[in-house]
Amino acid sequence: MPVIDSIYKQQNLTIATTVFALGKYTRFIKDFLESAEQHYFVGFRVHFYLFTDQPESVPEVKMGENRSLTVLKVQSLNRWQDISMNRMEKLEKLIENELAGEADYVFCLDVDTMFYGRWGAESLGRLVGVMHPWLFDAPRDQFTYERRPESLAYIPAGEGDYYYAGAAFGGTLEDVHNLTKTCREHLNIDAVKSIEAVWQEESHLNKYFLLNKPSKLLSPEYMWRGINEGAAPIKIVRFANVPKNYAEVRSNA
Repeated sequence: MPVIDSIYKQQNLTIATTVFALGKYTRFIKDFLESAEQHYFVGFRVHFYLFTDQPESVPEVKMGENRSLTVLKVQSLNRWQDISMNRMEKLEKLIENELAGEADYVFCLDVDTMFYGRWGAESLGRLVGVMHPWLFDAPRDQFTYERRPESLAYIPAGEGDYYYAGAAFGGTLEDVHNLTKTCREHLNIDAVKSIEAVWQEESHLNKYFLLNKPSKLLSPEYMWRGINEGAAPIKIVRFANVPKNYAEVRSNA
């Protein structure tokens, strides 16, 4: 076990981890969970919370000691954009209603992914962001921030530090609760004005991180494009998207 894991393990931490699998995305659950058992916070107490509209489709996955899975049923949504935006509210309420006193840190991860390398205590921090795998080496003027001033996700040209992936973020319960609550409120205010940010909750996440700097910044090792995508800029692919036909898995793509 790496030294940093040994140090944190003495604190008897619990890592809550949320994933959302609605519609055809249920097909990714098994590989996500099985790869997590091999690589994700191995040796720690980990509690997965799976939000799905098809609880009956959740496969049996053998979980290790001190690792558990809770399946939470949610309503079906037709637009993938609505599923994306709905995550902030669901995570906010989960922290308020379930996680207080039950977990020390919480991560929100996309389910259409797999773990390929160790992900451990080095990723823990008060507020954790991950550099986007497609934009980590792009100049700032190419970041796909929301550029319309009418949206609360608006980031003016010339501002911004990094472009953060919405597929992976986390931190302490308090800090992630503040993040999700703020993003949910801003998404709702935008909706009243009939505005949808260009990348939905990811746009609002980037605005939040502009104003509330992450205390821990993870490299694209922790959210890569895909295991077979050229990974020359990074040494280890720890977590990556899996190949998929977006037009097929997203009903309104």
